[in-house]
Amino acid sequence: MVMTLFGLPTPLGAGIMLTSCVSGAQLSNYATFLTDPTMAPLSIVMTSISTATAVFVTPLLSLLLIGKRLPVDVKGMVSNILQIVISPVAAGLLLNRFLPRISGAIKPFLLPLSVLVTSLCVGAPLAININSVLSPFGLSVLLLVTSFHLSAFIVGYAFTGVAFRIEPEVKPLQRTLSCETGMQSSLLALALANKFFQDPLVRVPPAISVVIMSLMGFSLVMIWAKKTV
Repeated sequence: MVMTLFGLPTPLGAGIMLTSCVSGAQLSNYATFLTDPTMAPLSIVMTSISTATAVFVTPLLSLLLIGKRLPVDVKGMVSNILQIVISPVAAGLLLNRFLPRISGAIKPFLLPLSVLVTSLCVGAPLAININSVLSPFGLSVLLLVTSFHLSAFIVGYAFTGVAFRIEPEVKPLQRTLSCETGMQSSLLALALANKFFQDPLVRVPPAISVVIMSLMGFSLVMIWAKKTV
């Protein structure tokens, strides 16, 4: 429907669908920690579950939504997601469990390192794909990606308010779920687009999404943090 309405080529539609199929972003954990620290464990659990299920759910959804228009390598996607997402997480857990001294020694450096890496992850995809982003379809994709994340933030917040309205900590829960639904792992979508789709236009939506998601998510963090002080 969106592709027809905006007259977008198939690769851009595939990029938008791929962005919507990936798991929640780890940035949502950090955003929740800044606004509602007590909800951070819940956010981490939800992101962990969505990340673990993404190994199979993302390729299957991609096949169902994109497979009719573009070829989708399901086995290749499963293998790639395992390498990108699951392997580093498993390595971190094993290091923390069996080599606690090494884990403790590097922990003080992780915060500044994470800030640096996050900055590079947000800016690099847009810079690398800047020519495609500045294409005639760039503005339409920007509006679509912004609408996608905005609606995800709103739906997560509103649905949680209705479903858990009798809970005493409904507001922190709303903010947590809003971050979880609104912030997608766009870098994973970009990695999959680079690996499995030859057309560079497929990379444009996830590249824009990385920036828009971060700006919207942490703008909400600043607003909510002032209200919770």
